[in-house]
Amino acid sequence: MSLETLVSAVAATLTTVAFVPQALHVIRHKETRAISLYMYIAFATGVAFWLAFGIMIMNWPMIVANSITLALALMILAMKLRYG
Repeated sequence: MSLETLVSAVAATLTTVAFVPQALHVIRHKETRAISLYMYIAFATGVAFWLAFGIMIMNWPMIVANSITLALALMILAMKLRYG
């Protein structure tokens, strides 16, 4: 494994793991009042671009982590639109 892949794997894992508790809280409690719709739109768009970049450079840690984070962010956005 190259140093670049190792660094991206650590970064991708940490940022995804850091996001999971927030996503789980929103999904469990269906409480989205404190969440900014526009911030989550911007966040999901940014994650989608990171995913696209990971695909362009074929970096699997980046692809996997951003796929998971994007799915969670889109679930939160859907819940914000439904319950917010």
